[in-house]
Amino acid sequence: MAVDQQTRRRIVRTGLTALDEELACPGYTLYAPLYGSGEVLLIDLQGNEVHRWDMPYPPGLWGYLLPNGNLFYGGKLKDETWDRFGLWNRFKGGVMLEADWNGRILWEHRDPEHHHDARRTPAGGAIYLAVERLSADVARRVRGGIAESDVDVMWADVIVEVDAAGNRVWEWHAAHHLDFATDRITFNDPRHEWTHANTVVPLDGDRFMVSFRNISTVGIVDKKSGDFTWKLGYETLSQQHDPTLLANGNVLIFDNGAHRKEWAMPASRVIEVDPHTDEIVWQYADSPPFNFFSPYISGARRLPNGNTLITEGNFGRMFQVTPGGKVVWEYINPYFPEGPEGEPSNAVFRATHYSAEELPAID
Repeated sequence: MAVDQQTRRRIVRTGLTALDEELACPGYTLYAPLYGSGEVLLIDLQGNEVHRWDMPYPPGLWGYLLPNGNLFYGGKLKDETWDRFGLWNRFKGGVMLEADWNGRILWEHRDPEHHHDARRTPAGGAIYLAVERLSADVARRVRGGIAESDVDVMWADVIVEVDAAGNRVWEWHAAHHLDFATDRITFNDPRHEWTHANTVVPLDGDRFMVSFRNISTVGIVDKKSGDFTWKLGYETLSQQHDPTLLANGNVLIFDNGAHRKEWAMPASRVIEVDPHTDEIVWQYADSPPFNFFSPYISGARRLPNGNTLITEGNFGRMFQVTPGGKVVWEYINPYFPEGPEGEPSNAVFRATHYSAEELPAID
């Protein structure tokens, strides 16, 4: 989709930077500064902070609101696994919780292997991403990564479900269901991790959707059999994040584009894919393409009026685009806590949108 150039790299402009009240989807946006101390912020369409939670843990890596208005949040614990490998402590979690509107913790579960994402289940537990150490024999069969180099230890994802008491009731091991020949680590990623999942989404029909960044793959899995019922890989995607299943049956994906298979230019896009044909039926990209780019994190969510809320995560930029690609709302996270290299960073893992009807606690 060709659109006029609409993005700018901001240095001093933060907060609300664009608003078309006629075309923007009304409501509220929730986000957590990625390197903050645990603040979760709810802003209105004018960029006003209307509510704030102060969680006892930094983000590990985000939170969202449940139908009852409570906050479900993943936190980061500096525990015995902190220096396990390379970048582990950038994306590890360790704790997930539900808190009420006033921040009172109602439920908490800890797992030192948890990272990136977790979702509350109707049974009162959670489904979440975790890691496990692979055997040396399995690790040697995994292809790809930096110069096909070997490491002493390789990790892969496990998806875990716990009940309300924190007991494991189900798990799925990625290494048991991937293809050694085709599910290759991106050529310039280290071989500490095979999969590096960043999203798990429970779906109707006893299914779930998962996103594996290191092998540029999104898939839908049947929980009972453990088999993929749909899988989209590196032929289309490049280190993507935040797939969501839309009401029309299509899948919306933030496709980061850091190391695309057949296109040298690093640029991001948001795509809507028909899983029956794997055809891209809608996409948002900027012009020139490199003006919209986040190599890591980020997300996209379809809104009730047909707009799409996009999080250009590395730059703390959250914005709405119309189906025609016009930016009609934009907000830049104004908080710059210290990042992992000691630099000021306003990064945001992902943002979510809520209507006024979904937030009865708002006056």
